[in-house]
Amino acid sequence: MKIPLLEPTRTYLACVGTSRDMARRELLVGAGAAVRKAGQALRRAAADGTLHGLEGDEFTVEGICTKDFVDWAYENGMQTVAGKRIRDALMAAPVDERCPLCWVGAVTQLDHVMPKSVFPALCVDPLNLVPACAYCNLIKGDTKPQSAEDALLHPYLDRISHTRWLHARTVWTPIGVRLEFFVAPPDSWDPTLVSRVTRQFTLLNLGTRYAQHANRTITDVNQMVTRLRVRGGANVVRNYLLGESETRFAADANSIEGVTYVTLSADDAYCHGPSATHTA
Repeated sequence: MKIPLLEPTRTYLACVGTSRDMARRELLVGAGAAVRKAGQALRRAAADGTLHGLEGDEFTVEGICTKDFVDWAYENGMQTVAGKRIRDALMAAPVDERCPLCWVGAVTQLDHVMPKSVFPALCVDPLNLVPACAYCNLIKGDTKPQSAEDALLHPYLDRISHTRWLHARTVWTPIGVRLEFFVAPPDSWDPTLVSRVTRQFTLLNLGTRYAQHANRTITDVNQMVTRLRVRGGANVVRNYLLGESETRFAADANSIEGVTYVTLSADDAYCHGPSATHTA
């Protein structure tokens, strides 16, 4: 995803500048310098890959308790006319409205990369607001990374979609073939990136969620595969599956459907049909 072009200070003032409570508005506008400083610190840490090193006590707003500040700036601010425009722009960014944390759920919420309960001064900073599905937002919660290896991928900053790291294997059961997904990163990745991707895969239960998606794809394609077996045998089936995978991989090197098709194409039992199928 592209980094939002929204300017953080203008975003903040748009969220707090129309409060009908004059005393509150003056207090919030006066906190603009602290919010700007917090945004600068966020961007320095993001550039250095040290978001895990940020401490919450450096991101509070003097004179306003954390709960009040978040309620006023984020909860109320994002409901204003200007705030809704900002929220809508952020929510509309992902391709096909897919959650950029799991790549499978539908975007319904904004997630705070650095939790707003710990980093209130960043609660409306566009770089800290990532569109997400409800599942990922719930599982991620309000925890902050404790180390570089512990940090989840930042959808705006971490670019791994062009490199294949998602793989699967076939598993035969009494009801047919199913897939198990796993992380197999390229050798060019450094250990920290490998740890981060593996942690995200585990924390967000991506193996199970991807398998559910893949199994639905298998059910949908089985009838076509059966016809192709009759028409031309295993090679025709394999070529069809490889063609489908290439189409998916052209848009996303880690497409769940792409991995599903290419994994099925490598399984001789699936390509040949029931007579060659394993039994559990």
